[in-house]
Amino acid sequence: MIIVGAGPVGLTLALLLARQNVPAVVLDEGPGKDEPRPARTVVLREDTAALLERLTSVALDEHGVRWAGWRSLRRKQVMSEVAFGEADPAAPLHIAQHVLTNALRAALADEPLVKVAVDSRLDAVEQERSGVSAHTRGARGTWWRGSYLVGCDGPRSTVRKLQDIRFPGRTAVERHAVAALRAELPWEGHALLHRMPPWRSSGPSAGEVTARPLPDGVWRLDWLLPPGKDLVTPEILVAGVRETLTGWTDSSAPAYELLDTGVHTVHHRLARRWRAGRVFLAGDAAHLLGAFGTQGLDEGLRDADNLAWKLAAAWHHGPHEALLDSYQTERRALVAARLRAADQALPVLRGGGGLRGIVPGTARGHDALFTDGHLGRGPLGASGTYADSPLAPRHLQADVPVDTPPGAPVTDVRVTAEDGSFVQLRDRLGRGALLVVLIAPGTGVWDRKHWVSAGVMPRLAAAVAALPHPAELLVAESYPGAPAHSVLLVRPDGHLVTALSGVRPADLYAAAEATLGGTAREERQEETREEPAPKEEAGSGVR
Repeated sequence: MIIVGAGPVGLTLALLLARQNVPAVVLDEGPGKDEPRPARTVVLREDTAALLERLTSVALDEHGVRWAGWRSLRRKQVMSEVAFGEADPAAPLHIAQHVLTNALRAALADEPLVKVAVDSRLDAVEQERSGVSAHTRGARGTWWRGSYLVGCDGPRSTVRKLQDIRFPGRTAVERHAVAALRAELPWEGHALLHRMPPWRSSGPSAGEVTARPLPDGVWRLDWLLPPGKDLVTPEILVAGVRETLTGWTDSSAPAYELLDTGVHTVHHRLARRWRAGRVFLAGDAAHLLGAFGTQGLDEGLRDADNLAWKLAAAWHHGPHEALLDSYQTERRALVAARLRAADQALPVLRGGGGLRGIVPGTARGHDALFTDGHLGRGPLGASGTYADSPLAPRHLQADVPVDTPPGAPVTDVRVTAEDGSFVQLRDRLGRGALLVVLIAPGTGVWDRKHWVSAGVMPRLAAAVAALPHPAELLVAESYPGAPAHSVLLVRPDGHLVTALSGVRPADLYAAAEATLGGTAREERQEETREEPAPKEEAGSGVR
């Protein structure tokens, strides 16, 4: 596989592929390291933070701050407060992007299946029936050969341009002045959104300011700028910092250390196509969003998680077009819905009057939308469900409802693995295998040898072994809303396929087959993996 771009999405995709025994090359146009920028940070939701921790084996909480709570103010009034308990996995994690990227690079350094090619700027892509070739320019032009290519090369994606894929949308939906500073604020560990602060002026703190904590007493502050392209000078930004800190701390001259500044512009764009033959787009190359606190990186990481197991299945078992096409269908529809929700909310939330004056409770309704975006909930922030996926099985006789709808991410319950060890369900994700989970109350208190050959287990084990794709059998004492002895089928990216009432081998097989794209099997094309790479000049040819 060829991955173009060495940002968090590209590096994550490379690690996901390697965990599924798929070799990859990452074409990095830079020198292979990120310069520290304290003002360039990301907020990770619970599912994406867990994904990165599994891949890097790094406790990200030690390098970022998991919010203890969230507070929303309007003028001087507290509109809402959300408290997160200790080690609450639902709490968003705020971390500097260079710290995250360095953790991913360190994990890849120990991965023999992945090569990171630095100072490699893409300038040509050629597709054939059996593979794809990519050319990078430099002192010696190099051709790279692979089965598929994924463009994770950001908003100005060269891959997207070379494939002539349109990228329509809206430019400069919002602009924010950004500062990273060290200061003592009165809500340690809590994130804050302050709309229409009472000290409003003509500076960057006039309409809305957000504060997000980082380690070592550092905060990232974002001020919503008025429409237009007015220059934000250092003097204006420093005045905004002092004005905001004074208003929050009731101090005439609050102490602070300014570490980094910048201007962040939010665009809303969506690529027309996310697949062109053997070429795919992911992350900012495929979509841009970010108004109301939503985080584009979250969606990019979900792109990588969705695409990796499908590419791995094609690499190991031969291409299946319906499975590969489902990446665009699932991910583009979900991101498009999020963009529509944000664009529909913008005129109401940013408008001057209108609904605010005639609809009771409008201010609190507005606040709820902002909170959803910042906390990863609702239409603006939740991880989303592939409810209308083409991979969803149809007309199963034995499906039963559980608290997780089909197509939604599964709840992270404790399970017993086949070797008898107790693990979290999410720990078994990302390995390319389907997961089959039997809900069997009481098994947690008995040694595995006493129940592994009892009851329905032998029949279920035989059904799992007969599935058309590698699968792992797990046992859980309980699952939210699941009846005893029900069986859950889970995709490699952690989304629920279906829940069945009991051991139903025919339904389980049909559901697994649908998850792979249906019954139409395409012939394997051995030349995809075995044809010698053309135009190879510098020891390349990584698949």
